[in-house]
Amino acid sequence: MTWRRFLQKFDWFLFITILLLLALGVLMIYSATLGESIADRSNTYRQIIYIAVGLGLLFLICFLDYRIFRSYSRIFYVIMLAALVGVLIFGPEIRGTRSWFDLGIINLQPAEFAKFVMIIVLAKYFSRHSDEMYKFKHVLVSGVLVLIPVGLTMIEPELGSALVIVFIWLGMLIFARVRWWHVGVIFGALIAMGAFTWRFLLRDYQKNRLSAFLDPARDPLGQGYNVTQAKIAIGSGGVTGRGLGHGSQSQLNFLPEQHTDFIFAVMAEELGFVGCIFLFALFSFLFYRLIRIGRLARDRFGMFLVIGTTILLLSQVFINIGMNLGLLPVAGIPLPFLSSGGSSIITILVCIGMVLSVGLRSEEKSNAIG
Repeated sequence: MTWRRFLQKFDWFLFITILLLLALGVLMIYSATLGESIADRSNTYRQIIYIAVGLGLLFLICFLDYRIFRSYSRIFYVIMLAALVGVLIFGPEIRGTRSWFDLGIINLQPAEFAKFVMIIVLAKYFSRHSDEMYKFKHVLVSGVLVLIPVGLTMIEPELGSALVIVFIWLGMLIFARVRWWHVGVIFGALIAMGAFTWRFLLRDYQKNRLSAFLDPARDPLGQGYNVTQAKIAIGSGGVTGRGLGHGSQSQLNFLPEQHTDFIFAVMAEELGFVGCIFLFALFSFLFYRLIRIGRLARDRFGMFLVIGTTILLLSQVFINIGMNLGLLPVAGIPLPFLSSGGSSIITILVCIGMVLSVGLRSEEKSNAIG
């Protein structure tokens, strides 16, 4: 691809939107950690490094033909499974979970890599069998492909990431035009699986999280503490917020995990309703551009890559903000582009790179940013 064609077809609107979200995230991480020690404020500097690495990979993937991922999907799948098994064996145990490889400079989380790989694997499968998706066997086969990494992820246990992978599968299934009774069977199976998970797989602290979601006041200083403090922070922001660095909940450390899971609560307290509206506007425009690229994709594989990425982002935005508002259980899912975390931000930017590659090779003759 020539530079001239790249500059003409590249979706600059989408890219600028992503840069604004990333900048907002860095600003909020810096503000959330102003009350911490200098060592803790290094989260901001690490986030900038993660973003730089992610953007570099984004542009690299832009120049690659996205169809190359279809050719190597099996290799990616095997590597993903090896990483998920490896972290259970060699990963350090942190707060009762084994979900990270400690590489010194960065902690690598295979469950994040699994989201990216499953988008590719499912896009290949659904595009290859697009004319036969009325057959229930394809629902079963795709379900098995998903069940293996989901099972390994839940053993870690990393319930939030497993849930996102299931959402990606369900969303792509619907767009693959399966029969509705197939969807009903799937939801019935998921309910049964949920009951089994509650009984045999969930740890006590995860059950307590769900119980605290239903009644935070029952344990306000324990499992219900995070949700209660997040709701206080959001409510105290008012219309215009308390100002950067002046959020009492974050600066006085009442709000836990303020630079990761509860970054939205920090933003709501410091930037208020106006800041939240700005964030929602950015996400809305982001999803509009993703949908546009998906509709213009030159083949079904590219379309499914965009659909999978859109569902990945949409589910994480919905779940993260929902748990900040106390509408959903705390699941440890980061807010895309804003929450601190190397594996998460790099994975998301790599997925965006695939989407931009699809847009660059679409069959639209006019400028892609029009």
